[in-house]
Amino acid sequence: MHFINFVQNTAPHEVGSPGEQAVALRISGDKAAFYNCSFYGNQDTLYDHKGLHYFNNCFIQGSVDFIFGYGRSLYENCYLNSVTKKVASLTAQKRSNATLSSGFSFKNCVVTGSGQVYLGRAWGDHSRVVFSYTFMDKLVLPQGWSNWGDQKRELNLYYGEYKCSGPGSNLTGRVPWARMLTDQEAQPFLDTYYIQGEAWLSNPNSFYL
Repeated sequence: MHFINFVQNTAPHEVGSPGEQAVALRISGDKAAFYNCSFYGNQDTLYDHKGLHYFNNCFIQGSVDFIFGYGRSLYENCYLNSVTKKVASLTAQKRSNATLSSGFSFKNCVVTGSGQVYLGRAWGDHSRVVFSYTFMDKLVLPQGWSNWGDQKRELNLYYGEYKCSGPGSNLTGRVPWARMLTDQEAQPFLDTYYIQGEAWLSNPNSFYL
């Protein structure tokens, strides 16, 4: 078992400059859990690369796509802090086809900070991200989500919201292909069963930070 609680990459975000993308943490292992950890960076702070992951009570800060990757992950009670100066995205989830079980679920989180942000942009054609019971401050753009300039993706993206609050959660300006989830649709994303947690979160052979 391993214990850390602070990870930082101090590379500045300068668009077009060498080193503008600087990962603070990459997690490629399966069945990894992070409790009370802080991740600081700018562009691409947390590379949630692949596997089943659980983040609880974590602080994640960045400017552009600062949670990204192919992972199937549950973020619970986490604080997502934007330090972007203009417009950026919180997430860039890379689900490339409908058969992949990957996707990010955020439950009971807080979205705040500077600049203007989309909740997610479609790095993958079947990108999947869900926010539930999350407080969204006014920095969240009314559209909510970005197709990353490709309208063909809109038929396959799974971007959902469920019982969120705060000024950024107003659904009236959302893109028409965003999903306002029903109780039944939201249920699979709302607990550790989303990441098959009953099979490994209490397993001493799992990886905890």
